[in-house]
Amino acid sequence: MPLDKSPLDPADWDEFRSQAHRLLDACIDHLANVRMHPWQPVPEAARQHYALDTAEDGKPIDILIDELVSNVLPYSTGNIHPRFFGWVHGTGLASSLLADIVASTMNSNCGGRDHGAVYVEREVIDWCRRCFGFPEGSSGVLVTGTSQATVIALAAARTHALGPQSRRNGIQDMPKLTAYAAEGVHNAIVKACELIGIGAEALRRIPGGPGGAMHLDSLAEAVARDRREGYQPFCVVGTAGSVNLGEFDDLAALADFCAEHGLWFHVDGAFGAWSRLADPPWNALANGIDRADSLAFDFHKWMYVQYDCGAVLVRDETAHRAAFAARPAYLEGQDKGAGGGEPWFCDYGIDLSRGFRALKVWSALRAHGTQAFARAITRNCELAALMAARIEADPGLRLVRPVRLNVCCFNAAPADWDGEAQDALNATVAKNLQLRGEAVFSTTRIDGRTVLRAAIVNHRSSASDIEESVSLAAREADRLARS
Repeated sequence: MPLDKSPLDPADWDEFRSQAHRLLDACIDHLANVRMHPWQPVPEAARQHYALDTAEDGKPIDILIDELVSNVLPYSTGNIHPRFFGWVHGTGLASSLLADIVASTMNSNCGGRDHGAVYVEREVIDWCRRCFGFPEGSSGVLVTGTSQATVIALAAARTHALGPQSRRNGIQDMPKLTAYAAEGVHNAIVKACELIGIGAEALRRIPGGPGGAMHLDSLAEAVARDRREGYQPFCVVGTAGSVNLGEFDDLAALADFCAEHGLWFHVDGAFGAWSRLADPPWNALANGIDRADSLAFDFHKWMYVQYDCGAVLVRDETAHRAAFAARPAYLEGQDKGAGGGEPWFCDYGIDLSRGFRALKVWSALRAHGTQAFARAITRNCELAALMAARIEADPGLRLVRPVRLNVCCFNAAPADWDGEAQDALNATVAKNLQLRGEAVFSTTRIDGRTVLRAAIVNHRSSASDIEESVSLAAREADRLARS
């Protein structure tokens, strides 16, 4: 092969163009006919096509396109379907499909330097800052999701508490830090405590009341006890939309508490933070979020963009940068040229190599506008309320907790069933509906019992989807109970 010809570029760009158009048509058809594509198990024949073996020789582009369309595209998580209510999975947007094509073509490294992608990301972060009421000068960075955002936020809080020397010397000889969160806090907070070196046991679980919010008196007692025993409390984690039930801490009260006691106030807003865009009464649930020292949230959940895309905001840019900034000689900036573009995002997080995540968010906002997202989020909350009403009207179903936001948990087992029999029936209802491609509920445990759970973050779901899915669950539970 001539030295000026790459073995990794298409040999025939016209043929590549033709095949790429064929793939794009297949992808658009898939989205346009999304109701025809529920979750389905991956058949053995498709799995065999995934085998790479030695992968010594490549295949023609038309064969690759055939494999993508036939053996990959049909077997997604299922979350793009209007009756997918499992876990908290976002649904993806047509506008983001276009953005991903452009981002993939550009192949930008958004760790830093002077190019268009970093300016787009700054605009997205500034839009988020305004949405959540953070002051000018707050910093932020786009990440894989709330799990990574939480690590970044708590690392900033740790460095703020122990001083920048803790980055160099470690924390083994430092005061023992403690953090505080509601009992139902997401496991991402636990992992973050492990990863920043304070350990899972340093996270104090504070009991909550009927609405799930932390008891402030119990929080105050825990902080005072830890200080008496020689610990250094450093952070309180408020929850904006708990994973099980969509419950909220009293964020304004927690902000007051943290200000009084000199503690960092972090908010886990993975999906619930976006309730701030919803209509009343749901938008009031996030009151106080604007007073957080840091906020972690996702775009790939309740902002509907494609995976993966999350973000962290930090009120004090200096504290944020102090936890991560490091510039060895090979990363020295320039006043002009490709090495310009300060500040660099690598100084605000873990990654130096970063993809162009921001483009799909920017494109979605350009294409639809903030108000369209506000209407979609409000509609999801209305559908969750409708689901709760439909469950309460069915004598065979029982609502487990009142619906506060967009999460609805219910029991499909007969009223006189309890214990393991109830658990098994609910789990089997969920499994059978999934396997038949009818609807996807997940399960969770409330008060020690397995129940069905619907998290409605799907912009394609309609009232008829809610009605039919609840009816399917009731019929399947009745069939299983009788058999």
